[in-house]
Amino acid sequence: MLACGVTLSDAAPRADPREAARRVAAAIPRAAAAPERADSNQPEPPRAETEFPPAPWRISPAPFPLSPAAVAELEQLGADLLDFYTAANRLYAQAVRGALPGWVLERLDQGKPERVRELGRLRRTRTALPLVIRPDLLALAEGGFAATELDAVPGGFGALAAMSEVYADLGYDLLGGRDGIPAGMAAALRGLAGGGDPTAAIVVADESEDYRPEMTWIAGALRAQGLEARQVHPRALRLHDETMQMPTPDGWRSVDVVYRFLELHDLPNIPKLDLLVYALKQRRTAVTPPLKTYLEEKLLFWLFHHPALAAFWRAQLAADVLARLRRVLLPTWLLDPSPIPPTAAIDPELRAGARRVRTWADVQGLTQRERRLVLKPSGFSPLAWGARGVTIGHDVSQEAWEAAVSQALDQYATTPHVLQPYVQSRRVPVTWVDAASGAERHMDGRARITPYYLVIDGQARLCGVLVTVVPAAAKVIHGTPEAVLAPAMRSEDAVI
Repeated sequence: MLACGVTLSDAAPRADPREAARRVAAAIPRAAAAPERADSNQPEPPRAETEFPPAPWRISPAPFPLSPAAVAELEQLGADLLDFYTAANRLYAQAVRGALPGWVLERLDQGKPERVRELGRLRRTRTALPLVIRPDLLALAEGGFAATELDAVPGGFGALAAMSEVYADLGYDLLGGRDGIPAGMAAALRGLAGGGDPTAAIVVADESEDYRPEMTWIAGALRAQGLEARQVHPRALRLHDETMQMPTPDGWRSVDVVYRFLELHDLPNIPKLDLLVYALKQRRTAVTPPLKTYLEEKLLFWLFHHPALAAFWRAQLAADVLARLRRVLLPTWLLDPSPIPPTAAIDPELRAGARRVRTWADVQGLTQRERRLVLKPSGFSPLAWGARGVTIGHDVSQEAWEAAVSQALDQYATTPHVLQPYVQSRRVPVTWVDAASGAERHMDGRARITPYYLVIDGQARLCGVLVTVVPAAAKVIHGTPEAVLAPAMRSEDAVI
């Protein structure tokens, strides 16, 4: 497993905690006070040296420690997930050719408009995979990790990269290194373009407006790596002399590669989409992640664990990779309203204690103790990211749970939902700095580990790890004002 940077140890000079946190908070990408336009690449106005700027989350004075064993598992996981994506891409291709049962293709295409399905089957991108791989991992009390989902269009890596610069300058050796994310992304985009220093457009749609500042930051970091990169709104693109172009301070430039920070369910609302697709089809521009909705579905986990497809996965994955993925990828069930015969049951097997749960009506009738389950949209939906649309079974009333399951079944035609076991990440201590007083505060929390892998020369490289810690009582781990977010470093004394 390759890494984007060198990590030596957790030994580092200790800066004043408040000053360290202030520097980190000041580095987090944020919108300018009065941006000129949505496709602006203007930086935020400078702040006073001693000012502690408001931050979207709590700031730790130090990176989050991970044990050597956890780091080794994360390094291996990148290669395994790339193998999984490769196999999942083949799964869809074989399903299209009719080499797999028809229900596989039906489920992966469920709720997708015809045009979206066509884009996913372009010959131009038939072997293309995401260049950025980010699993959402929970640390298990007994050791190891559980992946709740994979995100092929993840946010957060711009903020991670910006914070990493500061922590590295404070003397910490981070997983991925100081410049792991921009260096890894630059290498991945060069590979996609076939070498050289390509011109790259990071295309951010309106739905992803909250992430525009960090994508602008990433564009600047890519320029420092030698690429002509800009964050642009899709409406700023144009077709000229059969090439797609974007505006830059030096005039219009032809675009070699596009990093699409836009969701496929939002395609009807994205201006200039036809231009982007034309340039892709004509091999004028490469686009990543590829326009493949089936690689962005949580129900891939259901297909991975489905007994009817066991032979397919055994044929595609090495035995050791298959065994590790079975431990990491959470069991998942697709809420399909198709009638279940009296002699059949939900597949893969779903149990509540010692008894097997056979039907969705049985799922609705589970007691609060039995329904330690998570219900959420599978992927092709505005509710499928950012902890939206999530129902925690044991955290709602019986009536609310029954209604949520019914709604999920009713929405199957347009928005398939999945069910997963609720896994509680282990408790960890974390320190953060109160901006008002400058005092260090301590919190007992639960952590989500999100490693970012960049695919370079066919290998997944660990280029950074973002850790999100929420108060221990929180049921969902997400980047809220009460959460502590920090990059990760290796430490012999780590809890995880």
